[in-house]
Amino acid sequence: MTDIKAHSIDELNTLAEDIRKKILDTVSKNGGHLSSTMGATDLIVAMHKVFDVEKDPFIFDVSHQAYAHKLLTDRWDRFDTLRQFGGICGYTKPKESTYDYYVWQGTVQRLSHWQ
Repeated sequence: MTDIKAHSIDELNTLAEDIRKKILDTVSKNGGHLSSTMGATDLIVAMHKVFDVEKDPFIFDVSHQAYAHKLLTDRWDRFDTLRQFGGICGYTKPKESTYDYYVWQGTVQRLSHWQ
């Protein structure tokens, strides 16, 4: 996992820019959700800075916002396989990473999960 606890604000900004570029490059080739994950990138970087992802589960309202989370949790080198056969999932997936707590897709699933 990428440890960003000691990163300065400037380093966090650079990291967020790198993450957005990686997401844009990958989604441009493979397809996927772009606007929601790009909008959540800075928030996810901040969450990884402040919280301990190993102890504090991150639950996303729709997990296709979690691309930055995937990149920060040991999936940077495999991210180009996003949404490809045998590649990483477009949603959070516990079988893919111990840092993913639910297979969480969207609103309908979210509502049924809590009922």
